Amino acid sequence: MAFDDPVVIILILAVVVLIFGASRIPQLARSLGQARREFEKGSKGDTASVSQAMPTASAASPDDPLVQAAQREGIDTQGKTKEQIASELSWKLNRK
Repeated sequence: MAFDDPVVIILILAVVVLIFGASRIPQLARSLGQARREFEKGSKGDTASVSQAMPTASAASPDDPLVQAAQREGIDTQGKTKEQIASELSWKLNRK
């Protein structure tokens, strides 16, 4: 029995319908298509759409309470994003 045999293909489709249900198959196909398109964009080096999808890291301002708390704990905040500062502050406070 090979995969190009029509009986095998029908059996595979029947098992897929039984497992996922008829209503979930279009959603599954849609998500697979979207994943394939994203993979192709990534492999071709299309970084414009990827950079638009990712949020930019916000720089921390000196009057931000997070920055002030980090400085009180002795964390250098110069040139770091809020996410980096929050991560270091969390690590330091959990270590205490």
